[in-house]
Amino acid sequence: MDKYRVRFIPLGGVTDVTKNMYVYEIYSNQTRNSTFQLRAKKQPTHFILKDILIVDCGIGFPKEAQLGVDFVIPDISYLKDKTDKIRGIILTHGHEDHTTALAYHYFNLGQPPVFASRLTASFVENKFKEIGGRIKVNQIKHQQKINLGDFQVEFIQITHSIPDTMHLLIKTPVGSFYHGTDFKFDLTPPYGPPPDFYAIAKAGNDGVLCLLSDCLGAERPGLTLSEKIVGKTFEEEMRSCRGKFFMTTFSSNISRIRQCVEAAIKFNRKIVFLGRSMKENTTLAKEINYLPIPYQFLIKEEEVNHYSPNKICLIVAGSQGQYGSALFKIATKQNPYIKINPGDKIIFSSDPIPGNENEVYETIEGLIEQGADVYYTDVADQLHSSGHGNIEDLKFLARMINPKYFIPIGGTIRHQKQYQKIMTELGYLKENVFNLTEGQTVWFGGGRAFRGEEIETKNVFVDAYGVGDVGNIVLRDRQTLSTEGIVFILLIINKFCQLISAPRIFSRGFVFEKEEKDLYQKAIRRIEQITKPRKNAILEKGYLKREIINQLEDFFFQEKGRKPLLMVEIIEV
Repeated sequence: MDKYRVRFIPLGGVTDVTKNMYVYEIYSNQTRNSTFQLRAKKQPTHFILKDILIVDCGIGFPKEAQLGVDFVIPDISYLKDKTDKIRGIILTHGHEDHTTALAYHYFNLGQPPVFASRLTASFVENKFKEIGGRIKVNQIKHQQKINLGDFQVEFIQITHSIPDTMHLLIKTPVGSFYHGTDFKFDLTPPYGPPPDFYAIAKAGNDGVLCLLSDCLGAERPGLTLSEKIVGKTFEEEMRSCRGKFFMTTFSSNISRIRQCVEAAIKFNRKIVFLGRSMKENTTLAKEINYLPIPYQFLIKEEEVNHYSPNKICLIVAGSQGQYGSALFKIATKQNPYIKINPGDKIIFSSDPIPGNENEVYETIEGLIEQGADVYYTDVADQLHSSGHGNIEDLKFLARMINPKYFIPIGGTIRHQKQYQKIMTELGYLKENVFNLTEGQTVWFGGGRAFRGEEIETKNVFVDAYGVGDVGNIVLRDRQTLSTEGIVFILLIINKFCQLISAPRIFSRGFVFEKEEKDLYQKAIRRIEQITKPRKNAILEKGYLKREIINQLEDFFFQEKGRKPLLMVEIIEV
């Protein structure tokens, strides 16, 4: 008799690298002497949902066409009526694409207990404060075990590009799952212990049903470089720099930031942190002694010009070329205190996230144009050590865990395909490697696995005004405004929808009004024709708006080859 089933649901983090959020569900059989038949796409009968475990809850980055969107967060619609079953949320490490969305979703998830390492907990608690919320994260240590319903979770030490990263061994009644989030096997990490190979090997020896593995490095051969290599590069580049030294990376990459700080102290350079997230994260890291800096080395950006350029080191947020970031403002000459001069050196100590390449290269070009010597992965080696394991790292983890099934996570579709190929080359069955898109599910039970019904998901956008208010119509309008402009039309009518005065038209970003008087006169005549009284017909305001928009859209396109956003305001007096 089958008593339990487990279902895995990725709500993010399987095709877009970021926005990581994963759901594990335990179902129990409530009918005696019933059996469970594995049938693709069919939910098991006689089973009811018992426990839910959530792993990570992070943000994603908007595409260029998503104008005005700050970031994207997972869609939790599926979970909103199941909050009483959520036993806990575990955050594997402190990167924003694994943690930041929690501040926006936590209360809608029923405020379950949250577990994270010390550094991750500090980042998350601070993020809640930023948006006016509060949370107390349960701090856990490596090798610790916790029980959440019928889930037992063990935390395993692993190395990544941020301290306190962990893998999870999730034990369930149907078998064990090894959740291998972002990792690389760094044998000589600059800070903290190396991976806990004993715990990883023991998990594999005890038996793992499914390995969920980071796959972002599946296209790169060999092993990933140690993080220590980058520290040596900082020293070499800083030694030869005769001007200001800039380093940009992710603001949560504390290990990378600390190595740059240590190089600056060695060469007696004052240290400046630029960017809100960079300032906040380094302050938090200093408070818990993850980033020790003698106070005399820290200065504010307003003080930079009080020192010789070769005595300055700036650690700057904005390595992905984000609009409005600290580095973006320097590249576009918007920072009133920091100016680029010949002899300044700028190190990009991170690779572009897939999809961000254009923004990064535009920022680089803006810096080069001002006279800086800019170094990035395309033109120099050992500026960045990926936090994601290359092919050999992925093989080592697979061999140690030796599961029956695999689910690649944390990469795009092409990374998943490559990971599947690597596993088949190791001798595993291709059909046992599940390449998933967001919302696709996998059931586990009786030692077997099969695909389940898909959970419907959508993009949830966050902008300066709130969460989820930015829909497709808003994005379309913003796109139109950015490329075609906007035309405002004001009509004053009586109760019979007859014009009392001539329509008024004015625009922004469409045409220069003073030179297009004839264009607007023609448009006004069309509006007057539309509003002209008709025999045995009563006009209605909704009809007027629709007709004006439809006709003027075609008219402006014929005259100017553009379709501006049309806003019609009707005032009845």
